[in-house]
Amino acid sequence: MVRPLSLGELPPNYTPPARSAAPQILAGSLQAPVWLRTYFQGLLFSLGCRVQRHCGKVLFLGLVAFGALALGLRVAVIETDPEQLWVEVDSQVSQELHYTKEKLGEEAAYTSQMLIQTASQEGGNVLTPEALGLHLQAALTASKVQVSLYGKSWDLNKICYKSGVPLIENGMIERMIEKLFPCVILTPLDCFWEGAKLQGGSAYLPGRPDIQWTNLDPQQLLEELGPFASLEGFRELLEKAQVGQAYVGRPCLDPDDQHCPPSAPNHRSRQAPNVAQELSGGCHGFSHKFMHWQEELLLGGTARDLQGQLLRAEALQSTFLLMSPRQLYEHFRGDYQTHDIGWSEEQASTVLQSWQRRFVQLAQEALPANASQKIHAFSSTSLDDILHEFSEVSAARVVGGYLLMLAYACVTMLRWDCAQSQGAVGLAGVLLVALAVASGLGLCALLGITFNAATTQVLPFLALGIGVDDIFLLAHAFTKAPPNTPLPERMGECLRRTGTSVALTSINNMVAFFMAVLVPIPALRAFSLQAAIVVGCNFAAVMLVFPAILSLDLRRRHRQRLDVLCCFSSPCSAQVIQILPQELGDRRVPVGVAHLTATVQAFTHCETSSQHVVTILPPQTHLMSPSSDPLSSELCSPVGSTRDLLGQEEGTRPKAACEPLLCAQWTLAHFARYQFAPLLLQTQTKALVLVSFGALLGLSLYGATLVQDGLALTDVVPRGTKEHAFLSAQLKYFSLYEVALVTQGGFDYAHSQRALFDLHQRFSTLKSVLPPPATQAPRTWLHYYRSWLQGIQAAFDQDWASGRITRYSYRNGSEDGALAYKLLIQTGNSQEPLDFNQLTTRKLVDEEGLIPPELFYMGLTVWVSSDPLGLAASQANFYPPPPEWLHDKYDTTGENLRIPAAQPLEFAQFPFLLHGLQKTADFVEAIQGARAACMEAGQAGVHAYPSGSPFLFWEQYLGLRRCFLLAVCILLVCTFLVCALLLLNPWTAGLIVLVLAMMTVELFGIMGFLGIKLSAIPVVILVASIGIGVEFTVHVALGFLTTQGSRNLRAARALEQTFAPVTDGAVSTLLGLLMLAGSNFDFIIRYFFVVLTVLTLLGLLHGLLLLPVLLSILGPPPQVVQVYKESPQVLSPAAPQAGGLRWGMPPTLPQSFARVTTSMTVALHPPPLPGAYVHPASDEPT
Repeated sequence: MVRPLSLGELPPNYTPPARSAAPQILAGSLQAPVWLRTYFQGLLFSLGCRVQRHCGKVLFLGLVAFGALALGLRVAVIETDPEQLWVEVDSQVSQELHYTKEKLGEEAAYTSQMLIQTASQEGGNVLTPEALGLHLQAALTASKVQVSLYGKSWDLNKICYKSGVPLIENGMIERMIEKLFPCVILTPLDCFWEGAKLQGGSAYLPGRPDIQWTNLDPQQLLEELGPFASLEGFRELLEKAQVGQAYVGRPCLDPDDQHCPPSAPNHRSRQAPNVAQELSGGCHGFSHKFMHWQEELLLGGTARDLQGQLLRAEALQSTFLLMSPRQLYEHFRGDYQTHDIGWSEEQASTVLQSWQRRFVQLAQEALPANASQKIHAFSSTSLDDILHEFSEVSAARVVGGYLLMLAYACVTMLRWDCAQSQGAVGLAGVLLVALAVASGLGLCALLGITFNAATTQVLPFLALGIGVDDIFLLAHAFTKAPPNTPLPERMGECLRRTGTSVALTSINNMVAFFMAVLVPIPALRAFSLQAAIVVGCNFAAVMLVFPAILSLDLRRRHRQRLDVLCCFSSPCSAQVIQILPQELGDRRVPVGVAHLTATVQAFTHCETSSQHVVTILPPQTHLMSPSSDPLSSELCSPVGSTRDLLGQEEGTRPKAACEPLLCAQWTLAHFARYQFAPLLLQTQTKALVLVSFGALLGLSLYGATLVQDGLALTDVVPRGTKEHAFLSAQLKYFSLYEVALVTQGGFDYAHSQRALFDLHQRFSTLKSVLPPPATQAPRTWLHYYRSWLQGIQAAFDQDWASGRITRYSYRNGSEDGALAYKLLIQTGNSQEPLDFNQLTTRKLVDEEGLIPPELFYMGLTVWVSSDPLGLAASQANFYPPPPEWLHDKYDTTGENLRIPAAQPLEFAQFPFLLHGLQKTADFVEAIQGARAACMEAGQAGVHAYPSGSPFLFWEQYLGLRRCFLLAVCILLVCTFLVCALLLLNPWTAGLIVLVLAMMTVELFGIMGFLGIKLSAIPVVILVASIGIGVEFTVHVALGFLTTQGSRNLRAARALEQTFAPVTDGAVSTLLGLLMLAGSNFDFIIRYFFVVLTVLTLLGLLHGLLLLPVLLSILGPPPQVVQVYKESPQVLSPAAPQAGGLRWGMPPTLPQSFARVTTSMTVALHPPPLPGAYVHPASDEPT
């Protein structure tokens, strides 16, 4: 169909023809849907006309509103706490975590700094004196780290975690012990004397060299101090802890070291120790009883002989424990060292972070590059730094992505014809979308939605790509408005034609992201909410502000101004007179669709006043019968503006007209009409498309079985970094996790001891729980407490039998015997608290191994005060904490005999180690076993739950697939309802949902082939893929539904109308995602760039290949069918010349006459429904 310029001028004597009175008949069952859409389109038409009428005001107010919302970014909060990001909202784990923090506070008891050593050659043995020597070098370098802050020097001894420091009444001894008490360092070096070198404490006594752990023999020191102080209690404490000679009684790695103590077993022989034999079974700290480091904590990649003897290992690990910020603050609060610096918890946190960063740096640099061993260092601050870096906005990538999008939008919308060019519109549209994205994120910040890595790294690019899609659609439709549209109604007509599609895609995107909120992970829930809000802001900008930009550009085009450089007039603007069907005297062109062969005789002249080329077209036309191939006639006949018919004759006269290049005539719409649609809609091509997509679906179903659950920390940390190397080595060699079995309040601990022992035994038998050595008792507070009671009961029995303790005196007995005496006489009755008759009638632990309930809480008070090392080793973390109580054997007053009972416990825990957890399935199995054990305990009246990182971050996988399937099903149903409501055609909505479901399955299957694991992040993308896929499908479906003709013809026309904007939208989305490929994080590339790129390509293929084929086969009938009544006054042309119908021609022509012959289609349209837009009619029966 020949389309004249929308802004062309008509001859002064031109009279518009009367509209045909042929009626438009609606299919009876479709009248209501069409009228409903007509009403909606009427609203959009009214909106567009008003925006065009007040375009300047709308643009100004819109920019002000969006700019004001964008200022909300100033209050944005970026969340990097893993617990706040990844623990399921309102889940059992969340409630348990809240309970733990309510009882114990926000912080862990300590933070860990780790060194892992591996051989430079893969698989090399590290159980050699040389390898241990290099490990000592690195650990010693790290332990000597000092940082200067706030005018103070901070070293390891000041900030390390010290377990169970005893309280001593002797002030001098207490200060000496405080300085000497060792830091908790879990290291294989503790099997040797060299482990003492890592302890930096020292003390001074007159007449002796500085006391350090390298020369400290506790037994000898107590003997020397015995005459000067009463240290019997302290001596018993050391004996119970089995301190012995501490480090000086252990072999030296280097017997030739001049400081190797004479008490070392190999001091005299000067022989290097057998490292594998010494490390077999683990090592001990200074206390053999309470500080046993299991072999699995120290060695990785071990190999043994047939007898189970350790032969070799591939990795060593040392762990340094530091105080938490709260502990460090409390430790130095009121201390003379910090009284002048305004000591605060924030300062304590800064000190720890600075020390940790320096620790990692020096440890990694401790060994030369050519050493035979490699050191990998890591701290909790390293992880925080990674998360902070991961969450930072990359300004370079954001600017680069938006500049690339600006260039693409400008280039694709530029035209050689300045009146049709929209380069400035493209630039303004991209900038408007960028402002809308910023305003949406600002609104999220004002609403208190925290930002995270997904928000800062992905959302700006994803939202840009999605938002620009609608910009291309509106701009494309604006240039394709019907030729007879009045100028003031151009924007209204554009919104009437495309507003439904824009609304449908935007609403579906918002619904998709809101449905993703069903994934109960805070980080992804925040991302989904932010994405939905940003899409809403994009929708508002595209429907309100961008039409104002188009309206302003229309004025520019109407005034013949250059594109982009709108201040200059166009030197190549052409005024072309429209060719319209006219009354030919008493003859009429037959009603319907006819093909005209026109011999156009044109003459041109150049107006000197305006420098415009004016072309006058007196046509010569004759009628021909329609082609027998309607699809071919509709798709393969030339279309375009009247200027396509013009030519200038060759001559000596200079050319005054500007001719476009041949390549400028090629467009995506031209390609879709003449090459793509005819090829796609052939029967053979349809069959090939269906078979190909069926095969893709089958392969995807197989790929779906390959998808594994999980997201390891190594997937998040950038590859090639030192942090990634450490995490990879840790995952390979030391896949150990500290967990705890927490018992709550709500039950009586004293009467539930048997159930507590059974719970511990049940938990210990789990496959993933690392069992303690056979020679060591279980490391729990209840076992330590019972063992301690049994120890003092044995001491009492011995003192009673020897007469050192009698009914009325315990002063001659041992310290333990005196403690047992005081406990045995307690009644728990406030009226009569003491009963001396119980000394011989009761035991602190009965024959069944249970503590008498009436003594339970009083004994707990005594144990906590008297056995600090055992309490620290048990990691009980009692709440409420038992009261402090000091025992004085020589105080026999009544007050000293009364022991305050501890309050009923509301929180206590049993520590465990989980090992062998490599895959998500291993974690899930461990979690299920732990939960089952707690449920069994609950049936016995004990309220307990497991706690630790595996339960915080892996328990989500228990129900992740169920949440995923639920969200997808709900979203597909919502998409069907939204499409059925706005398209008013359930048939079409069903086909769209079918294609979207196929896209989701195929994307899931491709993830399996690419090795991308299923976690909360891919789940959100999979759920959002349904909304994003609507961008590629609904435009084609709506074009098919509102076009007349056969299914083939309607599918072809839908492709012609939507191929260009859909393709431009896909390319723009890919350009927006392209910047993600430059991320430093492999996680961003794999889980966002790759997945979203595959999603975009799948959407493009399904929207432009599969859906048109399905519509051409299974598509619904058109909602509007035009039927024309033949006029009785249709006459044949009289005396046609050359078989055609001629209009009158001027008798003379100027010299610049040119003759062009073309074929064009003229369609006579009946009046459309009020406010509705109907695509051109077809001559092919439906």
